[in-house]
Amino acid sequence: MPAPSDGAPLRFDRTSTPGELVAKHGSLEPGASTGEIHRVAGRIQTTRGHGKVAFADLGDWGGKIQLFARADRLGDRFEDFLALGVGDWVGASGEVVTTRTGELSILLDGFELLAKSRRPWPDKRSGLQDVERRHRQRYLDLATNARAREVLMARSKTVAEIRRWLSDRGFIEVETPMLHPIPGGALAKPFVTHHETLGVDLYLRIAPELYLKRLLVGGMERVFELNRNFRNEGVSTQHNPEFTMLEAYQAYGDYTDMADLLESLIRDVAQSVTGGLVVPWHDIDIDLGTFRRVRLVDLVREAGADPDADLAAECERLGVAFDPKWPWGKLLVEIYEKKVEHTLVQPTFVLDFPRDVSPLARTHRTDPRFTEHLELIIGGMEIAPAYSELNDPVEQLARFQAQADGAAGPEDEAHRIDEDFLTALEYGMPPAGGLGLGIDRLVMLLTDSPSIRDVILFPALRPED
Repeated sequence: MPAPSDGAPLRFDRTSTPGELVAKHGSLEPGASTGEIHRVAGRIQTTRGHGKVAFADLGDWGGKIQLFARADRLGDRFEDFLALGVGDWVGASGEVVTTRTGELSILLDGFELLAKSRRPWPDKRSGLQDVERRHRQRYLDLATNARAREVLMARSKTVAEIRRWLSDRGFIEVETPMLHPIPGGALAKPFVTHHETLGVDLYLRIAPELYLKRLLVGGMERVFELNRNFRNEGVSTQHNPEFTMLEAYQAYGDYTDMADLLESLIRDVAQSVTGGLVVPWHDIDIDLGTFRRVRLVDLVREAGADPDADLAAECERLGVAFDPKWPWGKLLVEIYEKKVEHTLVQPTFVLDFPRDVSPLARTHRTDPRFTEHLELIIGGMEIAPAYSELNDPVEQLARFQAQADGAAGPEDEAHRIDEDFLTALEYGMPPAGGLGLGIDRLVMLLTDSPSIRDVILFPALRPED
């Protein structure tokens, strides 16, 4: 097999990693020899030379070990070692020893330059200080910033624990389309694309909800999807145009069952990922062991508005912007979102959203102005909505039509009428509870990350000049 054009080796066989050697030999006395010969690989983090000896720290995500080079041992290759720079990928072999100062080291018999870094690296002490550069060049952020690596690993563990938790309770994971002929499942502006062969416009999914409900019609009783959603909307510390969502549905349940499920799931995941139920959030602690439940209409009253009064006048009095065409329920939610939601720091289930803004939830069993729709708020952010799912095709059609008329918001965010979904409902969907859990925001909470960009590896950013 011919060598690569740049002369670098195609592969390198390791016998151990820096972290494994530190775990095994980290307590050796200064000046000790182990007699063990190992081959390790990683990235050069620092270099320093002292006459006929030179040192470099070699590290990976699991730890680091010192490379100890001696001119009398490496011969002509000693100058090549001195030419190594920070950021270079290197494979090294030799005996595991400690120096006279007690530094665990590989006493080099040989080394290979696996890949050369051709750009200068950030200062080891200060690292990447520019937050935007950290997000744009995530590869440098991960390579130089232990905090970035910790957040990534916490996210990975969070997703793995959610999958395990749901699977253990009989939920089946599925995959549904990302390209939708009709956008649906949430009130949001979609991204539009075009399929050349079919000759039709398609939409990147804003939510998988209507497909997952079709599976309930098909007889699946517990189903979930960990999915990417796409919404052509603003970018902020809490919003990214593409994001990760858990959606789960349980036949024969309602929104109170979904609240119970969310409480248990979040507690167990937090315990597994962070080791406890109290997590730091900015300058306070959030207790994930206690969840409050309160009706939205009562929270609006607590904020000083009268839900039974003229809500347009209440919006004006409270300084809440509104559209005069909005119905009562939309005005009520606007007051809640502007005056209440951001104040709910400890875990709070906000119950019973108005029908005007909840086209996919069942009408409340005791108050027809509302639906059995709740939202879980933690840290002032919406973490998860949950519904008693609407399964009446006649009422669903009426809700879609009201949304299509733009009665409760901008026309490009309205639900369109999905005839096939209505047909599915006509075959019968069992009563069910459903939820959508924002994975990115949950990871923000579990890692005390101030921005969604900190927990998404490659967030959306404005183009550089």
